[in-house]
Amino acid sequence: MSNNLVIVESPAKAKTIGKYLGPDYEVLASFGHVRDLVNKDGSVLPEDSFAMKWELGERSAKHVNDIKRAVKKAGAIWLAPDPDREGEAIAWHVREILNDDRLLEGKQVHRVTFNEITKTAVQEAFRHARGLDQPLIEAYLARRALDYLVGFNLSPVLWRKLPGSKSAGRVQSVALRLICEREAEIEIFKAQEYWSIEARLHTADGAPFTARLTHLAGNKLDKLDIGSEHAAQIAVERIRGKALSVQKIEKKQVRRNPPAPFITSSLQMEASRKLGMSASQTMRTAQSLYEAGFITYMRTDGTTLSNEAVAQARSVIKSEYGGAYLPDAPRLYKSKAKNAQEAHEAIRPTDLSKIPGKSGSPMKDEKERRLYELIWKRTMASQMENAVMDQMKVDISDGTDDVILRANGSVVTFDGFLTLYQESTDKDDGKDPSDEDTDDKDRRLPPMNEGENSKLAEVIPDQHFTQPPPRYSEASLVKAMEEMGIGRPSTYASIMQVLRDRNYVEMQSRRFVPQDRGRVVTTFLTNFFTKYVDYDFTANLEEELDAIAGGHVDWKEALRLFWIDFKAAVDEAKGLTITDVINHLDEELGPHFFPEGGESRKCQACGSGRLGLKLGKFGAFIGCSNYPECKFTKPLVVPDGEEDGELAALANEPKELGTEPGTGRTVSLRRGPYGPYVQIDPAPEEAVDYTEYDAAIKIWEEAKAAAKAEGKKAPKKPTKPKAPKPKRQGLPAGVSVADVTLEKALSLLALPRDVGEHPETGKMIKAGIGRFGPFVQHDGKFASIPKDEDVMTIGMNRAVDLIAKKMERDAAKATKAATGKDDKKNKAPAKKKAAKKKPAAKKKTTPKKKKSA
Repeated sequence: MSNNLVIVESPAKAKTIGKYLGPDYEVLASFGHVRDLVNKDGSVLPEDSFAMKWELGERSAKHVNDIKRAVKKAGAIWLAPDPDREGEAIAWHVREILNDDRLLEGKQVHRVTFNEITKTAVQEAFRHARGLDQPLIEAYLARRALDYLVGFNLSPVLWRKLPGSKSAGRVQSVALRLICEREAEIEIFKAQEYWSIEARLHTADGAPFTARLTHLAGNKLDKLDIGSEHAAQIAVERIRGKALSVQKIEKKQVRRNPPAPFITSSLQMEASRKLGMSASQTMRTAQSLYEAGFITYMRTDGTTLSNEAVAQARSVIKSEYGGAYLPDAPRLYKSKAKNAQEAHEAIRPTDLSKIPGKSGSPMKDEKERRLYELIWKRTMASQMENAVMDQMKVDISDGTDDVILRANGSVVTFDGFLTLYQESTDKDDGKDPSDEDTDDKDRRLPPMNEGENSKLAEVIPDQHFTQPPPRYSEASLVKAMEEMGIGRPSTYASIMQVLRDRNYVEMQSRRFVPQDRGRVVTTFLTNFFTKYVDYDFTANLEEELDAIAGGHVDWKEALRLFWIDFKAAVDEAKGLTITDVINHLDEELGPHFFPEGGESRKCQACGSGRLGLKLGKFGAFIGCSNYPECKFTKPLVVPDGEEDGELAALANEPKELGTEPGTGRTVSLRRGPYGPYVQIDPAPEEAVDYTEYDAAIKIWEEAKAAAKAEGKKAPKKPTKPKAPKPKRQGLPAGVSVADVTLEKALSLLALPRDVGEHPETGKMIKAGIGRFGPFVQHDGKFASIPKDEDVMTIGMNRAVDLIAKKMERDAAKATKAATGKDDKKNKAPAKKKAAKKKPAAKKKTTPKKKKSA
């Protein structure tokens, strides 16, 4: 048995490291964090010097027990989780658990870190082991306590004051505020018309080129100066009346530098833009590449490369691309991000000689191959020569400044790093297509000389409208948060996922769109917890946490100062009335829900009430100020197919559609808590006669009084006859209340309808609408009807097909479940035997040692 026990956080990493260390080392995985704060109130105690209560994770007990058994046999323990704050925390938790059980007495405990999982790096790390980094551990404890205190104190306030809200978080809520404020900017944006003028000309040799009007009547034009078609036509006529020639040619050479190697945030941004990968996918894939030894550690904000990596990159550049692409000296980079610590090397391949597409990739996963190629290209490009471009500006006029046209051109004379890599930007970056140099910097101009005449071929006025700021994509949100110093790049993926999981936002065309629930939460927090969703406050708190990690700030004192003000804000918010909250929300969100102002707030049901934001058991909604006299309500988002007027018409009284032929029963359209529905009243002959019941009640009351006077037991009360309930049927999705006629209502009330007898069983197939939507039913089995198909018209063949597919799925599930049970039965005896053999071996060994002694 090995005398050295190495503990890492993942089995993949354990497997890779095990190959490099040899038989003297046993490598076990903790499978991530082994314990966390107890998931209930009171796990962080500010009054007890911020003491914390920890518990093992749901799946950690087995892995911790495996580690404990191995520790008992080992002489030296090597804690080797990742080289960052979370890795240090895992190492600390493992050490604390082992210390609690007194398993480390007389044993050496080492902490080893490596930025890449290669044989050289791992062996070098083991030669330079260290102790645990206490300031880094304290930074983890402070961050974990902060997140807990904010979540467990702020979320209950949300639940009480904003029913339907899910949670709030220290960084999550600030990210949501960014998204909501961007949406508010878009909503209030007023597009402004403007025109650009482009001229198509020919040189003296007849070569065509284009130029744009930049000066008019002696003034340099700003983008919005030509604001109408009329003004544009005047400018066009002035150009047509000029004898144009080349007045000035300006040439200059521009050198473009390559981008820095990847850090966590830039990798997430570029993987989103170039590969279409979400931040979560990018980090999972990068984790796999790191643990397999293909790339360096992927959670970093440092842009430096090791001397060995730079030397290898320069060697590959020279051999693969030639000496012209190799700069005279290695390139050095410094991070531009706020709060960057630059504690680790940039993200790069561990072996740059493994050229994508040439070396034969051992990676089976396509995402891993594509992400590795992206990292390889970025790393190599960062050490390549600049790209060189010749830029030329040509001014064309009649010799005066009344009209000046400018032609811009750019020619790449040496592609440099561009031969391998070009950094992307968001496609929709908020630029107007008419902006100067947006699309003509890479345009080649024909040869021209000053004084040469230019022939005007055509003048084209083009209408434009200013564009609102674009919604955030994952890439642009990461960029904004990084530049503002909000959170840490390693947490961005999980933050964005939480916002989606809470239904605070949704993705449309890969852009974040805030949902009304998210906007209500953000408005509440910005009104009543202004400081704690403030961008600068959040960034400064991150700086303070970094100072704790550097050993410059006491972590408990930092928590104490935060808790004093935060506790006061929470206590103040607890005293808010629902009316206070509603009034603030209604005022802030009024322009969003009622963009047309006063008239759109008038209740269409009663005609006199004012519509406003209300809070109910299941969240916010729009309601009338005349409640309870007027019961008009509508959701914050009206479902497709419904109009406000249609909802209002059903708010206070049903709409009678007519009577059923033959019975005379009234059919009506109504509105309930789950949407509109149709109803048919019971037949008159079904009405209950309560005469006998009323007489029986009188007799019972007399008997009850007599029994009480005599001290006897009261007789049993007569049972009241049940009145027949009216039949109801909800409207199918996509059916507007305006389209519901008497005939449509009667057909819905006739559901479930007979489709026909099943060709194999002869039993009737029925179609109807149930709790979970439209269905077909046969022999006790139900199959859902797809949303784009009509329950009223579905035919026999389709119904049989849906039922058959449902039975196939059920059969597959049953088989899978049975197989799983068999596997467990087969595995169970093996586990029991293994458990019995181990103690037996110990018993035999122990006596022998005693005898020899």
